[in-house]
Amino acid sequence: MKKFSTWKLKLRLIFATFLLFALVYALVVLVGSFLGISGPLFYVGFGLAIVVIQYLVSPKMVELTMKVRYVSPEEAPQLHQMVEELSRNAGIPKPKVGITEIAVPNAFAFGRSKGDGRVCVTRGIINLLDRDELYAVLGHEISHIRHSDMAVMTVISAIPLICYYIFWSTLFSRNDNNNGAALIGVAALVAYLIGQLLVLFVSRVREYYADEGSVEIGAQPHKMASALYKLVYGSANLNKDQLKEVEGVKAFFVNDVSDARNEINDLRQVDFNQDGIISQDELNQLKYSDVNIKTSSKLFELISTHPNMVKRIKRLADMN
Repeated sequence: MKKFSTWKLKLRLIFATFLLFALVYALVVLVGSFLGISGPLFYVGFGLAIVVIQYLVSPKMVELTMKVRYVSPEEAPQLHQMVEELSRNAGIPKPKVGITEIAVPNAFAFGRSKGDGRVCVTRGIINLLDRDELYAVLGHEISHIRHSDMAVMTVISAIPLICYYIFWSTLFSRNDNNNGAALIGVAALVAYLIGQLLVLFVSRVREYYADEGSVEIGAQPHKMASALYKLVYGSANLNKDQLKEVEGVKAFFVNDVSDARNEINDLRQVDFNQDGIISQDELNQLKYSDVNIKTSSKLFELISTHPNMVKRIKRLADMN
């Protein structure tokens, strides 16, 4: 198996987590001062309580939102066989395996720790990808569990929500000190925007490492690239109502389903024979070719949960 270093991912996760906690701590201190509450224990306790609640309830929230149904090896033998092999290669306990009857072709992983991992696929992805492509996608999701980034995302994603809640509450504040409330509201809004950008940055970075991780534990780079390509086309062919159904959980997915229609034109440059898949020869050719990414795509990437798809496939070509 190929070996890729993940120390940069870990460093970025630690750095982003530290910044986000510092941000929300400063904001809570400001709110506490405004309310006349003093003492560091209050601030630390409040912040930790929110994060712990998010950490504990998030798996159940994902299960309910996505209507996940866990399946036995008898119900889905091939799915279980692939997950077992990949998790063994990754050196982690075998995650629970689930299916959701959603038409959007995709997969996702979640859980509180490596021992609590769950890997789920949609009905749409089962119908769309071939066996090796699905194997690569499952490797991508298992790599999220292996890197523990899905647990970090669960925790840090709560922080912008705290900031947004504080901002929203100041809009309806009837306190005599309206200037103080306004200052807190502005600070909370700025903290929310900065926090959201940091969360999106972490979300994008972890996708690159999950692609690498899939290759490291046994997937073929061109099959991972072909799967990504098909997922974009599969999402682009769905109607807006089907995509709206998963808008709130798209950060868990392999690709940004809401941007699929915009990515199609850019992706044509990586499918040299326009046959709808990316072969090993095409990925080799892409390794020595330049790609063009529109300025609008580069700007949109900054506020996206996932990296630009052409950049991801080009990066896979460099691993080939």
